[in-house]
Parts: sequence; structure tokens; C-alpha cells
Amino acid sequence: MMLVNTIGETIKGRRKELGITQPHLAELAKISTNTLYKLERGQGNPSLDVLKKLAEVLGMELKLELKQNKY
Repeated sequence: MMLVNTIGETIKGRRKELGITQPHLAELAKISTNTLYKLERGQGNPSLDVLKKLAEVLGMELKLELKQNKY
């Protein structure tokens, strides 16, 4: 799933910019370390709640865009 890969790479990059370890970020965001590991590797299907918590801790903005398909 390409979107999850992109999200994971973005979160990992921002985490590294801030010098935060995966376990510390997971603790700050109140999510499991395993969830964060999977997300950063582009695996799993993170909920909006998890993404919101991570964005808040990392000082990022979460935007959701819905597009209508044209058939």
C-alpha cells in the first residue's frame, strides 16, 4: 500500500529530525511500539486516531483529502 509507505517514511523522517527514538515516540503518542514499528515500515493499517496522536507529538498537521472518482 503506497500511502502507508509514504506516511511511514514521513513519520520516520520527522522523528529522526527531532532526535526521538521509536520507543520514546510511541510512549509520547500513547501507542504501542509495535504499532509504530509497523507504520514506519509501511505495514499495517493505522487508524486516524493513531495518525492524529503521532502528528500532534511530532508537530505536524494531519490533512484528509477525499476525492470523487469519475467513471
